[in-house]
Amino acid sequence: MGNPNGSCWWCLKAIKWIPVIFILTIVFWSYYAYVVQLCYYTIDSYVQKAFYLFFFHILFLLFLWSYWQTVFTELVGVPDKFKIPATEMENLLHAESDEAQRQVLERFAQDLPVTNRTIKGAIRFCEKCVLIKPDRAHHCSVCGTCVLKMDHHCPWVNNCVGFHNYKFFMLFLAYALLYCVYIAATSLQYFIRFWKVNTMDDYEFADKYQCQQQPEKATILTKERFFRQGELEGMGRFHLLFLFFVALMFAVSLTSLFLYHCYLILHNRSTLEAFRPPMFRTGKDKDGFSLGKYNNFQEVFGDDSRLWFLPIFTSLGNGVIFPVRSQHQGGPNTYDSMGSTQNSTAVVGPTAEVSEPLVNNSVEAHV
Repeated sequence: MGNPNGSCWWCLKAIKWIPVIFILTIVFWSYYAYVVQLCYYTIDSYVQKAFYLFFFHILFLLFLWSYWQTVFTELVGVPDKFKIPATEMENLLHAESDEAQRQVLERFAQDLPVTNRTIKGAIRFCEKCVLIKPDRAHHCSVCGTCVLKMDHHCPWVNNCVGFHNYKFFMLFLAYALLYCVYIAATSLQYFIRFWKVNTMDDYEFADKYQCQQQPEKATILTKERFFRQGELEGMGRFHLLFLFFVALMFAVSLTSLFLYHCYLILHNRSTLEAFRPPMFRTGKDKDGFSLGKYNNFQEVFGDDSRLWFLPIFTSLGNGVIFPVRSQHQGGPNTYDSMGSTQNSTAVVGPTAEVSEPLVNNSVEAHV
């Protein structure tokens, strides 16, 4: 990751915040364009203004709150019990063969709640962090650490998306999509009105808005005067035009991303697992962590429906232990049936406990 005291390291650190600054700039500009240029200067009806602004600010606050949580949630590291002690690391380094290294790792991990394996069936070991990788954890080369239930590293939030902020990321996508759709839908009629007015000549302009039946008596208004009478002037027209196109563009791109992650949640997969199914002792299984669609949803959003749509951490578990299908049990770990989230007897989970708390005390593990 480079020297934290070096100038290059700080430059790279600053560059990573550029996408976040870009997103925030677009968001706060859209706030100005919608609230000031559209609602204040353009819309005449006070009832319509109040209606538009009320729902706009709800979406705006939920969107920003979710984005903030996604960006600034600190991802809790792997517990110390997964870290290889110096004595075991010495044995690992002096192992004469791959099989000997494998035995060292197997011996150390026999009391750890791990079911995932490498493609060769060995214990997953991170050489950079010097630890046994918990199930679904992966090393992020950008963050320089192993991330629990890593989904992907997102440059738009300058953070890894993993166990502790995946719910926030999903709500960020959902509220960003609703925010863009709402802006596009409520500004559409004014965008069309501007577009028509901007493309007609002065006589057509006067004919439509002054006296269509008696054009000889019409006083031709200039477009400048018309925009001063409740519509948009100069830069205001640019703000409205750009606001609609930007909202529409982001809505289209966010739709596919949001629907894809909805699919992943319902199948209890991460983005990494969708591209490379997790490996167990019995082989690959893309549905190895699936508990059924409703239970999969609860894994991320929790079992309290009142908090599902708020960016407050409610995900079940601790990011280390995950229920698996019964065919993946066995080996040195012992298994029991799940607690509150299982509806199927085919889903079981390890009983090994992790001594270090990984989340707030108010959130309990469900295994």
